[in-house]
Amino acid sequence: MKKILIDPITRLEGHGKISIFLNEGGEVENAYFQVPELRGFERFCIGRKAEDMPLLTSRICGVCPVAHHHAGTKALDAAFNVEPPSAAKKLRELMYCGYYIYDHTLHFYYLGGPDFIVGPDAPPEKRNIIGVIEKAGLDVGKEVIKHRAYGQRITELIGGKATHPVCGLPGGMSKPLSEENRQEIEKMVTSSVEFAKFTLKLFHDIVLGNTKYVDMIKNDAYTLKTYYLGLVDENNRVNFYDGKVRVVDPSGNEFLKFSAEDYLDSIAEHVEEWTYVKFPYLKKVGWKGFVDGVNNGVYRVGPLGRLNASDGVATPQAQEEYKLMCKTLGKPVHSTLAFHWARLIELLYAAERAAELCKDPEITSEKVRNPPGEPGEGVGIVEAARGILIHHYVLDKDALIRDVNLIVATINNHPAICMSIRDAAKGLI
Repeated sequence: MKKILIDPITRLEGHGKISIFLNEGGEVENAYFQVPELRGFERFCIGRKAEDMPLLTSRICGVCPVAHHHAGTKALDAAFNVEPPSAAKKLRELMYCGYYIYDHTLHFYYLGGPDFIVGPDAPPEKRNIIGVIEKAGLDVGKEVIKHRAYGQRITELIGGKATHPVCGLPGGMSKPLSEENRQEIEKMVTSSVEFAKFTLKLFHDIVLGNTKYVDMIKNDAYTLKTYYLGLVDENNRVNFYDGKVRVVDPSGNEFLKFSAEDYLDSIAEHVEEWTYVKFPYLKKVGWKGFVDGVNNGVYRVGPLGRLNASDGVATPQAQEEYKLMCKTLGKPVHSTLAFHWARLIELLYAAERAAELCKDPEITSEKVRNPPGEPGEGVGIVEAARGILIHHYVLDKDALIRDVNLIVATINNHPAICMSIRDAAKGLI
């Protein structure tokens, strides 16, 4: 049996390698995505002060510190039995929209998008942000850098730091938003709406306007029929910061809906000896291995998972693009490559939603924190850019961490990632 090893993998947050095994006939027998590093965050957080958790866990992921910061803060809200003021929730969501603006811009232009914009047949050394600038033009590159910086500036103004925020406290936020900073943010998000619309047009022209790309998106080698999972509001629309977790089956029918504190009733984690990363699945369906379909509890999260699990988005221009995607590819969309289109719809939603929040009279309220209660147990769930992120803390009487469980966004997708790599390898080799 022949082995093809790709180590390390680039354009992802963390370390990983791919091992592809070929049989005697040269066909793919199996393929594995392996994570060879042990992070250990759940263990070394034990014994720490509870209020340190949003700061410690923001170091888990280099591109998702805002998501971990807010998941940790929401877990502390629950653990200290305190409801943040309305203004604090809106402030957190506004900051979260800034995070989505910079993260989705990063992913499309720097990480995933170059394969489409430059082309999958281009030399690997061209499939990066430099190649994107060469293909789309220098002015486009300047807009990309500017608007990614806008997202980080929003995080800095509200969160205190552009990368590792320090604003989240049990019961609210560390400081209110000044009118001067609100005006600066409003200008940036207004520009970001136009940038998101431009990016979608670029996607339409280069990707959807190319029948070869559209055929690739619809190819069975890049298709998995799984369950989908995402946060939704009371109208089953996408919400990045708050709401209930909704699960739909491979046909798009609602299968489950649960609150953060009940996640252990619905999600379990399978372990394999060849990787440090676990394999989450739906308890009510069970773990049947690396197969898709309604009889296996594998699910997907992230941009496509959120749009599939919802009935739409709550801002007008993003909703129109959502309807176009569903009309073009069906609902639910099972194509893995459609994650890119879904991501750009979310980029527009984040900018539109940030513009709405900027105009909310409550956004500059001085009332941004309520006093915490006695320490206990709490779960915080948010939508990281890569998908559902769960932080579960148990505190002792001195408010020190006694137990931690973290289900990170990409871990939710891990079973499907392994299946996608295997199927793509079979389709290419």
